[in-house]
Formats: sequence, structure tokens, C-alpha cells
Amino acid sequence: MLDAFLFLFVMGLLALGLRKPFIWVLAYLYIDIVAPQKIGWTFMQLLPFSLIAFVAAFAGWLLADSKEGSRFTFRQGLILVLLIYCGVTTLTADFPKEALEKWGWVWKAMVFAIFLPLTLRTKLRIEAAALVMVLSVGAIIISGGIKTLLGGGGYGELYFFVNDNTGLYESSIISCVAIAIIPLVLWLAKYGTVYPTDLRVKLVAAGLIFAALLIPVGTEARTGLLCIGVLAVLMLRSVKRRFLYMALGGVALLMAVPFLPQSFTERMSTIEKHEGDESASTRVAVWMWTLDYVKDHPFGGGFDAYRSNSFTYKTRVTLDMGSGITQTETQDVTDKARAYHSSYFEMLGEQGWPGFILWIWLHALGLWQMELLRRRYIRRARLDPRQEDAWKAPLATALQQAQIVYLVGSLFVGIAFQPFILMLIGLQCALWSYLNRVDSPAKKRIGRARRAAPPPGSADAVAAEAGALH
Repeated sequence: MLDAFLFLFVMGLLALGLRKPFIWVLAYLYIDIVAPQKIGWTFMQLLPFSLIAFVAAFAGWLLADSKEGSRFTFRQGLILVLLIYCGVTTLTADFPKEALEKWGWVWKAMVFAIFLPLTLRTKLRIEAAALVMVLSVGAIIISGGIKTLLGGGGYGELYFFVNDNTGLYESSIISCVAIAIIPLVLWLAKYGTVYPTDLRVKLVAAGLIFAALLIPVGTEARTGLLCIGVLAVLMLRSVKRRFLYMALGGVALLMAVPFLPQSFTERMSTIEKHEGDESASTRVAVWMWTLDYVKDHPFGGGFDAYRSNSFTYKTRVTLDMGSGITQTETQDVTDKARAYHSSYFEMLGEQGWPGFILWIWLHALGLWQMELLRRRYIRRARLDPRQEDAWKAPLATALQQAQIVYLVGSLFVGIAFQPFILMLIGLQCALWSYLNRVDSPAKKRIGRARRAAPPPGSADAVAAEAGALH
């Protein structure tokens, strides 16, 4: 029944696209995030739905959708340059077969990130894309949150819709993404128009946020705990009553601690001292190896270049000697072909310094653009608090907060090319392009009015002011 429902749901989305081609874009967002083809057993295996939605989204925009308002931004150009560069490094990769396998999904994610802003040319479309992304991730985290509440979970043991350790179904990745979408959930609950704000929407938003906060507990992913801490600090900048927010946050934390599983608290305690945790010690050793590797390979080794690493590191092990006696000693551990466990070192090792610089530039520019939009519309709201402009600064803030959470989480997870994050960048590009486009006539009118206005203090200015008062 689940397989039949998923099949009919996806087919229904594709059928709706015949009337409104933009729905094919939303269908691809859903299919790429949830991956229903992995959940089903029979019907969902019949057709390559991801490829069908991908082609339909492009064809629908090219042949049937209006191009009015579509703009190609500088950040889209950066993604294009990075895409070409990754293609070149794939041809010269240290491990050609493995590199081609990763290239098989990376290029599609990057091409769609370039394409997505071209379709999001209205406020409604931007909101619809954000809504589908949030609800698609929500489908995954709600299932994980329910299992966590019922006592399930554990490191590497919390399964979602499928027993799959790739994409958003990997514990550390979903922990990072679950926390990153919380700002967007709050924005949709307050400013959304597809589902107008009411009590039901607020309850769903609250439940979704609660489920998102449960994911790091259920997966016992240390990355998720760090992301929660970062988001809690970031929210201080946008909340109105900061002291009340901090007080409520502290009370919630004190109330939650007694209910946390012992295995969760024990695993979180390894954040402070990585030497006692083999996984953390391995990451540090891989990072050191990567820095040495790029000294001889400044242009990177292509996708999956980590397969050539081999190193020995020290770790502390506690041994049970019996009779309640334990002994801690240092051991040498030799390991090889270990993944980077960091997006920064992933980019550096695979794409070298050029790819790393392009990737950092792409994200730094996104933070800067969202900050410009945030400040611009906060300032305008103070001068002219019109309701139609109220959503703009909060959305820029939400996208900026989501990106910062990702950038912190990616310090410890190799998700430099994660499709959901590239979709998030596409949303930022669309918002930047849309607001600059719709505001450009107003800017021109204001500029002309200022140039035509008489100098302050002049006789004409005094006469004009007197006439206005009269």
C-alpha cells in the first residue's frame, strides 16, 4: 500500500505539471530529497522518476514557462565554473572509476542549483520551493523523531524510511540539515501564504521543530548538537525579547537533560577530548594527511582522492582489568582509505586550492548578500512598515542562518556537494535576484527625486517646504 501510494503521488505531481510546468520543479525537489524510489519495492522501481522529473523541469521551463524576470546571477556563474573545474579533475582523478560514480550525482545537483533560481521569479514560487524543501525533509525527520520518542535510536541504529546510509538518510547529514531548516520553518509559519498562518500551521511548525531537535538525540550525532548550539546563538540576533529567550532556552535545556539517553550523553562527552574517541582521532589524522597531500597536488586528486591515504595515529583506550579496575593506555592505530569527514578538507583534497577557493567564495558571497538584504529591509521597515515588505528581511535572515548552520556542521561531515544545500544556495540566488529586480524601479524613482530636489537650505527648498505645510 505504501508503494502504491508513493507511485500515485509522484505520478499525480507529474500530471499536474502538464497544466503548470513549474510543478515539475517542485516534484524534482521532493523526489531528490525524499528519494521515494528507494522506499518503494515494486511500482516505484518501474520508472526512473528522478531522471524524468529532472528532464521535465528543464523542458517545462524552456518550452512552456515564462522567462520574464529570470536572471543569471554571479553566484550561479561561480557554481558553473566550479562544475567545469570538477569535470576536469574527474578526468584526471587518482581513482577514475570511483570519481565517475560520485560525478554521476554531483553534476546533476550542481546543474539543478544553477537552474533553480531561473524558475523562482516570483515571491510565491520562492515560498513554494522553500515549503516543498521543508516538508520533504520534514517527512524524514518526523519518522525519526517518532522512533526517538518511543525509545529507538542510537549511533548508526536510527533508521528512517529506508536502511540506507547515503544522502539525507545518513545520521550526521540529516542531523545537520534538520537543524538548518528550523529558521525556514519559523519563516513559513509566520509569513507563508500557501498555508496562511493560523493555529494549525503553528502547531505543525512546532511539531516539526520538535522533531528536528530530536534527530541529533536519536542519531547521537555530535554534529547535530553543535548545530543546535550555533542556531541558538544565531537566533539571539533576530528575537525581540532576548533575555526571555535565553531564560526559556536554559529552562528547556535543564528539563531535557534528565530524559536524554545515557548513550547520548556519553557520546557527546567525547566532543571535548577527541583523543579518547577513535572516530574523532581518525578525522584529525585525515585532515593532517590532506594538508600534506595538497602540497604535492595543489589542484586536487579528483573525487574520492582520500582512498590513497594511509596513516598512524595515537588514541587512548580504557581497558577493563576485572574486579572493577580499569586502566587507560595509549595505542598506535594504523588506518587507510578513510573519508575526509569535513566538507572543507573534502574540497581541498578533491578539488585542490582552486576548487576550495571557489567553494568558499560561493558561500561567503551568500552570507554577504543575505546580510545586505536583511539590513536593507529592516531599515525600510523602520521607515515604512508596509505589510507587503515584512517577509523580506526575515527570509534573508532565515536563509543566512540555515547556511551558517550548514557551514558549521560541514566542518565535521563531508557534504560539500550535498544536493539539499545546493538547493538552499539556489533559493538564496533567487531571493537576491528577485528583490533586486522588483526594487530597481523604486530605486530609480528615488534617485530621480533626489536629483531633482533643490539643495537643502536654498530658497527653492524653503518655498517648497512652506507650500507643503500650507
